[in-house]
Amino acid sequence: MNKADTFEFYRRLAETNPAPVTELEYGNHFQLLVAVVLSAQATDVGVNKATRALFEIVKTPEQMVALGEEGLKQHIKTIGLFNSKAKNVIALSEALIERHGSEVPEDRDALTALPGVGRKTANVVLNAAFGAETFAVDTHIFRVGNRTGLAPGRTVIDVEKALDKGTPGPFRVHGHHWLILHGRYICKARKPECWRCPVADLCRFKPKPDGPDAPIPKAAKKHRANKPAPARRKRVPAKTAAPIASG
Repeated sequence: MNKADTFEFYRRLAETNPAPVTELEYGNHFQLLVAVVLSAQATDVGVNKATRALFEIVKTPEQMVALGEEGLKQHIKTIGLFNSKAKNVIALSEALIERHGSEVPEDRDALTALPGVGRKTANVVLNAAFGAETFAVDTHIFRVGNRTGLAPGRTVIDVEKALDKGTPGPFRVHGHHWLILHGRYICKARKPECWRCPVADLCRFKPKPDGPDAPIPKAAKKHRANKPAPARRKRVPAKTAAPIASG
């Protein structure tokens, strides 16, 4: 997608939603960090349902540590992978107390050093909490970037770099929110709703379904499987048995 089309792409998304925000519910930076960690492989709706009661009683790392792993599990047991997530949330809370004075650090390296915090989670927190110009590439953004031609790439990092390089200045703070919401509600994986898409004429995806009852184009079936390429695993040569020494 060329620079003019990219600018117009974002301009139209901005026009429909001038001030997008994350759909996760939180009251402070610590609660945001916890919510984002819990949202991995889960929906924002499901996380919000689980954290409403939790965040009424837990607002600081100290309160989370006092609640404990088993106590936390009782609040988040409806969320996928809740056992490992509870362990990570307690551990990251302890790390925030010990290393950062109970404050969420405004630094990607410091964030990713916390238990359970990967690059995507760090980018979401930096953007939503501190207004940093970051692009948190989830499955929605990965799909939209490739399907539309806005930021094609084989891996999450490829797409993130393409967005970072190609997103115009006026749209850099809110860019990833617009793309997530666009992928979640319009440019859907199974059947993109192109007939109501504000950027359909700029999109490189073809053929486009022309209505809610239209059959799913073959191209959509291909693109709905768009997921980041798995990391290549190094091949380890098989061990050979040591020769038996002769007597």
